[in-house]
This record gives sequence, C-alpha cells and structure tokens, in this order.
Amino acid sequence: MNTFGTLFRITTFGESHGPGIGVVIDGCPAGLPIEVSDIQAALDRRRPGQSDLTTPRKEADRVEVLSGLFQGFTTGTPIGLFIRNQDQASHDYSHIEHAYRPSHADYTYDQKYGRRDYRGGGRSSARETAARVAAGAVAQKLLEQHGIRVSSYVSQVGAVQVPVSYEALDLNLIDSNPVRCPHPETAERMAELIRQTRDRHDTVGGVVTGVAKGVPVGLGEPVFDRLHAELGHAMLSINAVKGFEYGSGFSGVLLFGSEHNDEFYRDETDQVRTRTNHSGGIQGGISNGQDIYFRVAFKPVATILQPQKTLNDQGEEITLAGKGRHDPCVLPRAVPIVDAMTNLVLADMLLRARSNKA
Repeated sequence: MNTFGTLFRITTFGESHGPGIGVVIDGCPAGLPIEVSDIQAALDRRRPGQSDLTTPRKEADRVEVLSGLFQGFTTGTPIGLFIRNQDQASHDYSHIEHAYRPSHADYTYDQKYGRRDYRGGGRSSARETAARVAAGAVAQKLLEQHGIRVSSYVSQVGAVQVPVSYEALDLNLIDSNPVRCPHPETAERMAELIRQTRDRHDTVGGVVTGVAKGVPVGLGEPVFDRLHAELGHAMLSINAVKGFEYGSGFSGVLLFGSEHNDEFYRDETDQVRTRTNHSGGIQGGISNGQDIYFRVAFKPVATILQPQKTLNDQGEEITLAGKGRHDPCVLPRAVPIVDAMTNLVLADMLLRARSNKA
C-alpha cells in the first residue's frame, strides 16, 4: 500500500532516481491557513547535505503545489505536492544491477515483483520520506489550530544517550545543533561518534524520542485502531526503523503494578490529571490528556563503504562494497520524518474523533 490514513489520508509516489517524488493529501478540511513556506520549512529540515554528518547529495527539495491550495488556504479538494529530484548519481549504482546488497530491499523486491529499480533502491529508498514530510507539514497546521505541538529529537546515537528524560530538556534547542539533540553536551559526543564512524566507512544507529503536547482526551479508536497502534504503524513504516515503544515501554516490565499505575487527581484548575505518566498519555488506546511520548529505534544505515559477502540474482557468491553518497547516521534527518508521521496520525485521529459524536 502507498496510502496511509483514514480520513486525513495521503498517497505518496515516485522513486529515488526518477523525475521526482510527490504526495496527494485527501480529506484535509477547507479553510486551513497554510503557505508554501510552511511546507518548505519542514522539507529543509529533512533535505540532504545539511552538515558534515549527513550525505553530501545536494537536493534543494523545492516543493511545487499542484492543487488544493488557493490564496493561502486549503480548498477542501485533494492537495497535490511534488518535489523534483535534481542531484541523482545513478551511475553510482550500476555495480548492484544484479547484486543483492546486505540488509537492503533488493532481494525481497526482486522476489515479490520479479524486477526492481536498483538506482538508489527506487521506491524502497528513504528519498520517499520527503513526500511524507511535506504532507506532515500540512497536518501540523491542523494540529496547531487545536493547540497540539509535536517535537522529536535524537536521544541516542550508538551507546551515547541523553542522560535525562524529555521533561528535563528544553525542546526549543532541538535545532540548535546538526545532531538535533536538545542536550548540548551529549550532542557534541554524538556528533563526534558519527564523524568517527564515517571516517571508518561504517554507519551507526540510535533512537529518536517523540513528544506530543496538548493532545486532547479522546483520540484513538477501540480495539484495532488504538492510538499507540497507529503511531507504531506509522513509525515502523519509516525506513531503517527496527523498534517502537511508548510510555514506559520495555522498561515498564521492571516495575510492579503498584509502581506502574498512574493515579488520577484533579489539579488546581479542576482538570483530571495523572501523578505519573507511565502510560505515555494513552490508556485503552485513547489519549488521556497527558503528554504522549515514545521512542523509535533506527538501525545503522545498511549501505557501508566496506566489502561484504553477498549473492547476485544468479545465486552466485560475490563480494560487494557500497558506493555513492550515504548518511553515516540517519538520526539527524529522521527527526522531521518522525515529526511528520506523528502529525499525520494525530490529524487523522482528530478528524475521526469528530465523527464519533452526534
């Protein structure tokens, strides 16, 4: 499937080395104020070539609005957005026309479809996520009207971790450094690890933490479309993601029920709150008004500039080394992708919540 969402729905298209990539957004309400610059600002955070920590591929990622926006507002019709590819180096991939790169989608695409676009991975490339980021910027404008703010940041690179929880961080500092970590001292250590890894022609993974504040009570559907299930679906659809946890996650198994339960109380404004938030803002699959927080694990980028043993499409053993321009660590550019997918889930759930009431 190339479509995501129920009421606020997107369909992405395009390949890494084709003319471009794009997205059609359907179900966005009319009258939403949005400028092209709002979409471009999100794309600028994801584009390659931002610093020495990312791939040197140069893509301006200039968005073109094909439909759905007029005089600074959404019209209620499908929104078409297109981003042209400009700096492809398809010759860098000629050596893998018949080879299966370790931990890539080459083999599985070949077996599923009987053919594959080997130029940068084609549809399986992370280049596709630029279309999601563009759509996420539109969803963000809808969330802003309801006081919802989504922030994501790099909380771990390899073994280097931010030593405090998101509550103790100034999330306004996320973009203050190229790693996109709001803990300056840890960001410097992360950057150094990424540079050392790059110089060894290797790659490193890590964790992005996502936080959504101002989410009202009641978002999420019972049983199968629970809010955390939809967030997990969204995050696990991102290239290189290997794990998702929300709230206390796997560390919650270390607690007893008496320690883990979030007790309710009324605050000074007579609002129902919880004294702790091990639930991560979601109970019974429905938002409870507390901060929603989660962690997304990214594997090391699969393309490494080192020789590796593999097979070709004739089943012969070969030795293959990566070529071209690749990220030594995907984390810094993954932050706006996590933001976008969170925005899309919450926008969809917001519209679905409206339809649940008479």
